[in-house]
Amino acid sequence: MNIRSEPKTADATCCLFFCLVAFFLLPVVSTYGQNDTIDQNESPGRYVSLFEDDDILDVSLSFDVARFLKKEDRDQSIEGTMTFHLSATDSIDRKVTVRYRGQSRFERCRYPPARITFKKPLYEAPDTGRIKKIKLVNQCQGGSVYGDYVIKEYLVYKLYNVLTDTCYRARLVRLNINDSERKRRSITQYGILLEPEEMLEQRLNLLEVKAKNVSMRHMYPKMIDRIAIFHYMVSNWDWSVAGQHNIRVFTSLDPGLGGMGVPVPYDFDLTGVVNAEYAIPPPGKGIETNRDRLYLGICRTREIYQEELMAFLDKKDEFYSVINDSPYLGKAEKRDIISFMDQFFYRLEKPRSLESLIDYLLVNCRDLQ
Repeated sequence: MNIRSEPKTADATCCLFFCLVAFFLLPVVSTYGQNDTIDQNESPGRYVSLFEDDDILDVSLSFDVARFLKKEDRDQSIEGTMTFHLSATDSIDRKVTVRYRGQSRFERCRYPPARITFKKPLYEAPDTGRIKKIKLVNQCQGGSVYGDYVIKEYLVYKLYNVLTDTCYRARLVRLNINDSERKRRSITQYGILLEPEEMLEQRLNLLEVKAKNVSMRHMYPKMIDRIAIFHYMVSNWDWSVAGQHNIRVFTSLDPGLGGMGVPVPYDFDLTGVVNAEYAIPPPGKGIETNRDRLYLGICRTREIYQEELMAFLDKKDEFYSVINDSPYLGKAEKRDIISFMDQFFYRLEKPRSLESLIDYLLVNCRDLQ
């Protein structure tokens, strides 16, 4: 994990909480790899690498589409088949169950996000265990505009990956949706597969914390500050550590983390980078559009804010390369995102505007010390 050292600012209660979590779950961590590696009596068939490649992956999902679109039962499971097309002549099939996930997109989207459970697991590699469940982000609606929204959301995941490897890995897919009942024609749209929590845990030697009664002051300072500034940069108001809304919290046995929480963000469809037409801030947020930036981070000193903002400025070229090098987004969409990002970086490049931005952060931060 990319972590810079910093004096610990959390209180003793917070450190004790996560240390106790780590202590009592130590047996789970130590045996995790054994439990999730291949059983001697279970053959993986073959390995498939979903998150080591940035090329778009063709995936087919065949199931009862009409039943899925009706959304009559929020908790229903729909049987189907998922096919990963690894090349023109090579593919892997899996029997799956499809369930809805998320709340806001379930309510407003024709094609809500889904959680896919494999009847027979996929295996990423011999040392990374098996994939039993995976999150799928679909296009909210049909059409190229909503396809661009998915590509942009995928790029937000890649932007965050510029800052740290303590993130969800994402894979852009070309999703072919086929009706198993043969009552609807097949459609093709973009989608995103998200790294399962179990893979993230094993890759980074972390353990997910299920408790919801945590706040930003329980988090490792550098990490939560980075997330808060990142969300300000991409203009995202739809996140909160409290209740773990679009944030998952993990803990680690690494003594360098001081027994503190490791937050990992996800679901970026309401960001200003995506700029979806449905991304309307709710009343009371103090902003009118999804491109009005809002800082939701914890209060720090002026010196800490300046250090963190300069760390973002150092990564400017890498951020812009993520956008400009995307082969799946048109020139106009790229120019729009770069222009939006310019508004943030301009304030970092000019001393007077940098001081003004830090003044804004100091006034609008959350005092949770």
